[in-house]
Amino acid sequence: MTQQPLHTDAMARFAGRVATGLLEVSDDPGVLDGTGFWAVVADFEGRITCARFADVRSEETIPQTDPGGWLGPSRSAWHSSLDRDAYTAGVRRVREHIAAGEVYQANLCRVLSADLPDPARADVDALTARLAHGNPAPYAGTVRLPEHGVEVASASPELFLRRDGRVVLSGPIKGTGRTEADLLEKDFAENVMIVDLVRNDLGRVAVTGSVTVPDLCAVEKHPGLVHLVSTVQGELRPDAGWPDLFAATFPPGSVTGAPKRSALRIIEALETAPRGPYCGAVGWVDADRGVGELAVGIRTFWVERGRDTATVRFGTGAGITWGSDPDREWDETELKASRLVMLASQG
Repeated sequence: MTQQPLHTDAMARFAGRVATGLLEVSDDPGVLDGTGFWAVVADFEGRITCARFADVRSEETIPQTDPGGWLGPSRSAWHSSLDRDAYTAGVRRVREHIAAGEVYQANLCRVLSADLPDPARADVDALTARLAHGNPAPYAGTVRLPEHGVEVASASPELFLRRDGRVVLSGPIKGTGRTEADLLEKDFAENVMIVDLVRNDLGRVAVTGSVTVPDLCAVEKHPGLVHLVSTVQGELRPDAGWPDLFAATFPPGSVTGAPKRSALRIIEALETAPRGPYCGAVGWVDADRGVGELAVGIRTFWVERGRDTATVRFGTGAGITWGSDPDREWDETELKASRLVMLASQG
């Protein structure tokens, strides 16, 4: 007997693929080692949603933007979970933790939110199209599961995990500037620290001696800014699967800090809003072929709905080290958010 799709408006779009015909939804990452094509959204706080789809078609280009599909808020409607004073005070507090020897680096984030003027015109796939045309990104995508409270539009530039059989690769980003000349010694040191963390994370589930760093601190250009990006690769142990990968590596090291456990304690104390899909993972897994690609959920919007309302959220943050200047770190969060928030807004 053929299984029937659950909801006709559910869909996912990634890497030239469009998936429709939702068959099942699970919170168990073990399903990713089974069969079928899955869209995946993992919140920073640990909630995971895996959605299996019946139909997957190739669509190499993002459709033109649909003016009726997304009506964003006005630019003045956005508010931040931490204002400038609170954020810069948080940076100073992280530096105190570093001085006390509790942590080497911690990522401090804030969440921007705005009510949408028309919940009927809040299609995240239409927003993904706007982002793709105005801010192309290598891991752009949509996951739309309204009946399950998951509506995500991503323009992520950062690879969390790519799996091809037993080979696993991660591409942590640390270091951001408007141009390459803006990158500081602090940015390179921060990247190396996070690479070491990712190496250790992957090493927990990799064949001994297989973890390597093919690229260290490469400069990548993106619309309006540049990033330092490294590559970490390893061979997954024969007895390890997706649940083990998540357990070893999540949340991503580039958006937590080092040591990760200490950084997470500091984040919980200083941040006033849950990150949700921001800084989590967004992507796809083709379990039949044993391949998948999950991005770090940065440059990512998500919609939360009430009975007659809809709110769009977007996260932005920066990695704080002993060399951080509080005002410069605030400016980095503004730089990361400005172009994308403009694209998602009206007027």
